[in-house]
Amino acid sequence: MKIAVSSQNQANVTGHLGHCQKFWIYDVDGMTIQNKQMLQLTKAQSFHESSPKESHPLDDVQVLISGSMGNGLSRRIESKGIKPIVTPENDPDTAVTAYLAGSLAVKTKEERDRDHAAEHGHDHSAEADHDGKYGCEGN
Repeated sequence: MKIAVSSQNQANVTGHLGHCQKFWIYDVDGMTIQNKQMLQLTKAQSFHESSPKESHPLDDVQVLISGSMGNGLSRRIESKGIKPIVTPENDPDTAVTAYLAGSLAVKTKEERDRDHAAEHGHDHSAEADHDGKYGCEGN
């Protein structure tokens, strides 16, 4: 199994998944991390810039862990067969180990919505002008 963790600074689980260009990719066998490597995307490959209809470098992961993501991006990831997880955990290795153990803390929908709205500088409850292109809720 492959698990991706957003980590723009290569040290912490980072939020705003749509803009993130750096991901730790973990190759996992059962409960054991076999390998960990950094995947660097171009700006055009970030979720905010790429098309949901085209293939993506993260299409081969089974789980994607981030500090925040919008509901639209979460649905986009799920449509590719990837399990999206939003966590308050800050350390990538700890996040993966906790996920494998079934003990990873996850944010509630309300926490996810609040964090994502703050990243965009607006309230998602009044998002009529947001067209959804960037993976946000858009409804």
